[in-house]
Amino acid sequence: MDGLSGAASVIAVVDISAKVVSLCYKYSVEVKRAKDDIERLRRKVNDTKNVLEKLQQLLDKQGKSHLPTINTLLDPLQRCSQELKELEATLQAKLEPSGRRKAMQRVGLRALKWPLTSKEVEKTVYNLEKYGHTFSLALQIDQTVLAVDISRQLDLTKLPIATGASFNSHADEHNARCLPNTRTDLLKNIADWANSKDGKPIFWLCGMAGTGKSTIARTAAQSFTKNSQLGASFFFKKGEGERGNASRFFSTIATDLVAREPGMLPGIREALDEDSALSQKALKDQFEKLILRPLSGIQQTHSTTTARVIVIDALDECEREKDVRVILDLLTQAKDMRSVSLRVLVTSRPELHIRLGFQEMPNGTYQDLFLHEVAKNTIEHDIRLFYEHELSMIRRARMLSPDWPTADQIRALVELAVPLFIFAATVCRYISTKGGHPEGYLSKVLAYQKSTFSQLDRTYLPILEQLLVEQEEDEKEAWLQAFRKLVGSIVVLESPLSTVSLARLLQVPQKEIECRLDALHSVLSVPNSQDTPVRLLHLSFRDFLIDRQRQGKSQFWIDASDTQNSLTSFCLELMSGPDGLHQDICNLSRPGTMRSEIDEGTITSHLSPELQYACRYWVSHLEQS
Repeated sequence: MDGLSGAASVIAVVDISAKVVSLCYKYSVEVKRAKDDIERLRRKVNDTKNVLEKLQQLLDKQGKSHLPTINTLLDPLQRCSQELKELEATLQAKLEPSGRRKAMQRVGLRALKWPLTSKEVEKTVYNLEKYGHTFSLALQIDQTVLAVDISRQLDLTKLPIATGASFNSHADEHNARCLPNTRTDLLKNIADWANSKDGKPIFWLCGMAGTGKSTIARTAAQSFTKNSQLGASFFFKKGEGERGNASRFFSTIATDLVAREPGMLPGIREALDEDSALSQKALKDQFEKLILRPLSGIQQTHSTTTARVIVIDALDECEREKDVRVILDLLTQAKDMRSVSLRVLVTSRPELHIRLGFQEMPNGTYQDLFLHEVAKNTIEHDIRLFYEHELSMIRRARMLSPDWPTADQIRALVELAVPLFIFAATVCRYISTKGGHPEGYLSKVLAYQKSTFSQLDRTYLPILEQLLVEQEEDEKEAWLQAFRKLVGSIVVLESPLSTVSLARLLQVPQKEIECRLDALHSVLSVPNSQDTPVRLLHLSFRDFLIDRQRQGKSQFWIDASDTQNSLTSFCLELMSGPDGLHQDICNLSRPGTMRSEIDEGTITSHLSPELQYACRYWVSHLEQS
């Protein structure tokens, strides 16, 4: 039974009960004998009605599918309904005016007779008591579950999370998943590892920038969710606030895990009761008290073949190398879990500190897969399918010739892309640019086949050089300076900002920023809303722009140190300006109030996003300048 039919059954029994109570009242008025039986039956039916009305109110308040007992009540509800219907019919039949009854009423005699014997009343009352007990118990269970849920929510508010870090967060909901029939062997390897009874606790998927690690991780996490296996996910992202460091890593993982493993809650509650500032303590303390101990305290209810999977993407984008090493060391303890079988999928670039972290793990702790070792023909096949899918959508949307692009053009694009999926994705975004000509843009991309161009050059130069070509000769240098100021700031920001906030921080008209960003949708995520942050589509664009080896070779090169220095100045100017900081900015009128005592709404209403950014990150920009 679904929640809707259960709710309908409750309403039906309440309605019938009300009718029976009304009939009993009529009999109590007109019948002299059997008043005790009538009153006893009326009270019991009314009690049943009252319990079900409370259950109905709970259903209306919480929604039809949020009460755990509703699926267990169909049978008793139906039996109770049937018994009350029969009782109603019996009582109603005697109320129908007959000729004899009318005659007796005319001479002032009581004509109505109670139709039930004491034994029949006793039996009905007994049955209603059983139904009432069942319904009352269900009500108590549902109220208890709701109370526990509220308590759990209150507990979890003490755990700060990294907003947007989950694989299915709103910020990343439009990011790609693997297309059907692509990455099939790789995804099967991951699924087999997760489901293997003898699988190693950690799976390391390693690959250089742009090889599709995040897309694979997102697809795997989605698959684990469908199979009810996903325990938690954390997608690191440089320049995205708490997603770029480990400060909220374990508290976010714990918050995800407890939603799937409610048995962790007592352990987490105990840990937070002992230390309310636990989320600010060392990573080792957080892991042991928020994850390891609460998981170990769960009574084993899972099949030994079912594992909870934690997906950690882009570990290399966690800013402190020492934190990364600590995380890897702590994750090795997953192999000692007994109450819950735990698996951890980690993706990263092959950075030295990460390679060393895995090398130091005990034997049998992890298995790895290096994307550059995947057969070239497999990668070519997957990239070709991607191109065919994306370009066919562009062809239909722009009403191009049915034979566009040609097989030779797709073959050339595949050769340019392998092994970088980010190249293929960026090229397709560029070709589909509004106001541009797809056929012409495709030709420009294919012109970069010379061996003198690196893959990052072939990915981003066609886009940027096209924008520069569109400028008047005497305006090109000014365009480049504006590009370095705006895009340079965006790629080195510690946390993304909206166009409104960028305009105020960089002291540039908002309309100018919007116009410049309008041509950069191929490389930046530029939202329609002016209050939504502008984001990098891929970290490789940042790598391309600030790579010191390009200094003097690329006119698009951005001096990261100079940009950091400029951002430091902009932050200080904003904080000290007329719309900046001042005493008691939140109007608290209570000197010494702790930050933890101020709710986010108060802060948001008194400090703009750009001012909050300046306060939090000016020191970071200064250190990197």
